[in-house]
Amino acid sequence: MDKHDLGGDGLKPRMEIEPGTYSAIYAIGDVHGCLDPLLALEDKIREDASLREGRKLIVMLGDYVDRGPQSATVLYHLNAAPPVGFDRICLRGNHDDAFLDYLKGDPAGDWYLEHGADATLQSYGMDIEAHGPFIGSNFALRQAARAAIPASHVDFLQALPVLLTIGDDVFVHAGIRPGRPLAEQEDEDLLWIRRSFIDLGPGLPVRVFHGHTPMREAFVGANRVSLDTHCYKTGRLTAARLADGEVQILSVG
Repeated sequence: MDKHDLGGDGLKPRMEIEPGTYSAIYAIGDVHGCLDPLLALEDKIREDASLREGRKLIVMLGDYVDRGPQSATVLYHLNAAPPVGFDRICLRGNHDDAFLDYLKGDPAGDWYLEHGADATLQSYGMDIEAHGPFIGSNFALRQAARAAIPASHVDFLQALPVLLTIGDDVFVHAGIRPGRPLAEQEDEDLLWIRRSFIDLGPGLPVRVFHGHTPMREAFVGANRVSLDTHCYKTGRLTAARLADGEVQILSVG
């Protein structure tokens, strides 16, 4: 794959791909442990892409774990080969990042446990009630989680980039700090920003494809495409197809 790792200076990895590398790019919004909608959407993408020549790319916009019932199976699936005829790049979401922080012993573990982690840990076969209180300071619970989660899943999440740039199109989980050059964007904003980005847009001559901020329907604007349609609540998972500069929405559920 023609790509450049732009990580450095302690930042999480960022990637850049030359425009024209792919005839179509499909960006998929937040999955949150919902395997069946993801498989159905991949089928729809395969059907759509069959009408196009050339290489195709699937970009996952992050938040693979928490809240939905099948986080473990989602990660097994994304660890495997992409659909035939596609390359796939998975970006890191804030929930994926918090999951790693919890496993590493970050003192902010309470946030993770309070935002859908019970479903994730149960998807790995854990009986969370057997390990005492569901709080970040419970070392026994954390140790049980470390034992239950395959090293391959941890390695997969740790390697995920936080930003992908293809020409004037930017793919990221949450958004970007308005007006700040891409090379100066901070990991915290790429993973967590919400209101200022939604209100002001990128403030740069780019179009940003993102998830993170749930909406009833996908939003397609001149400089922002929002794709989190609250799959774990609604059953609706959404993708945007970018081809020849135009955006088309595909969804299931």
